[in-house]
Amino acid sequence: MKSVSDTTVVVAMSGGVDSSVTAALLAEQGYRVVGITMKTYDFDEVGGNVTNETSCCGLGAMNDARTAAAKIGI
Repeated sequence: MKSVSDTTVVVAMSGGVDSSVTAALLAEQGYRVVGITMKTYDFDEVGGNVTNETSCCGLGAMNDARTAAAKIGI
């Protein structure tokens, strides 16, 4: 059986509390954690204006996910 430190877990990071806490807890327990996020819209479809974003995975959320991952150290 693999040890925790030999196990990689991929966490979908939305930039919100739930995914950030999940990633932090797994990292704290010794798992190798990889955080991922993705842009789920076409920038041109929101008129090239970030204030028109309605997606949970907009640019702001992606930056929040990046910040959380950096603080966690993943």
